[in-house]
Amino acid sequence: MVGMRLGLGDKILYKEPRSACFRHTAMVPKTTVDDETREFLKALPKCEHHVHLEGTLSPELLFQLVEKNNVKLPSDFPEDAVELHKRYLQFTGLDDFLEFYYIGMSALVTKEDFESLAYNYFVRAHEDNVHNAEVFFDPQAHTERGIDLETVVEGFTAGRRRAEETLGITTKLIMCLLKHLPVASSVKTVHDAHHHVQMGRIHGIGLDSSEKNNNPLKYKDVFDTARRLNWDIKYTAHAGEEGPSHYVKEALDHLEVDRVDHGVTSANDPALLERLAKTRTLLTVCPLSNLKLRVINDISELPIPKLLEAGVPFSINGDDPAYFGGYCLDNYLVVHEHFNLDRATWCSIAEAGIRGSWVTKTRMDELLDHLEKVRDIYIPSYIAS
Repeated sequence: MVGMRLGLGDKILYKEPRSACFRHTAMVPKTTVDDETREFLKALPKCEHHVHLEGTLSPELLFQLVEKNNVKLPSDFPEDAVELHKRYLQFTGLDDFLEFYYIGMSALVTKEDFESLAYNYFVRAHEDNVHNAEVFFDPQAHTERGIDLETVVEGFTAGRRRAEETLGITTKLIMCLLKHLPVASSVKTVHDAHHHVQMGRIHGIGLDSSEKNNNPLKYKDVFDTARRLNWDIKYTAHAGEEGPSHYVKEALDHLEVDRVDHGVTSANDPALLERLAKTRTLLTVCPLSNLKLRVINDISELPIPKLLEAGVPFSINGDDPAYFGGYCLDNYLVVHEHFNLDRATWCSIAEAGIRGSWVTKTRMDELLDHLEKVRDIYIPSYIAS
């Protein structure tokens, strides 16, 4: 992956996808989701912790913005939304996806573009009964192409506040730093964001982009820089998606993250699973993303049973839903199709998502109360342990 390259001419070398070494061996026959189960899964109060706002940019909106903002796309880019949808079905891995991801966001130029993108996501999430959304954005992907950080943050903040006022959803904005760019660029971005953190516009620091050959330890200075500024924020990092389980340990030990994004390769390390369970460190799992980017060959290979058995808290998320064909509820449904989890287990997953959220105690109690009402309706005999 070559950072912000906007051409598609330089092909990425690709090896045949490997079978995930964390595959669950007891394969469960695929289950049809009946109407009552769908209703139950939709009714669960969801907290989404892993969605990139730029990853909610649909092909249709992309081409509308390209025309509005007079953006020139690479000559070999798909010519319309239909062709782009088809290309999105053919990602060969994370870096292949990221190339299209960065090209797509070049259509975002004005504050209004960012506001509309964010608000449209929150409306869509609200339809899935997402009550709390803690969303990512990639500032360097915009500042590297000449868009002021102020434009990006003000636009996303306006979208968040509008959603909170009109939808009743709570939101947080997490600034993700790009692993494929020099560490110095991320350190500068941290300093540039200081004003926005002080103003309460940015609520967390994250780390994303290409994982191969970009172990978390490389970015210790970035996280240390943020901590020296005495920000009252939370920390997270993408680790253990394509990378090995020790990347998760590095994120915990050296970046001191509060939760881990993806983290599915943690299932390879029993001691790490025990640690995650003991510390109640949330993993933000993204099933359809893992499938579309060939981290796994089938949803049944996800380590969902291992995580449940080990008591590791996790939430289920959409990641980049416009690219991977599924928002939050779609990911719930596909997990149920392949693992046929009982309702009590689903409630425990929803509860883990609530307890792993960066919300006030009052808001957490509201969400837990809502979950109890869903339990009472759909599991009448449920007795809390």
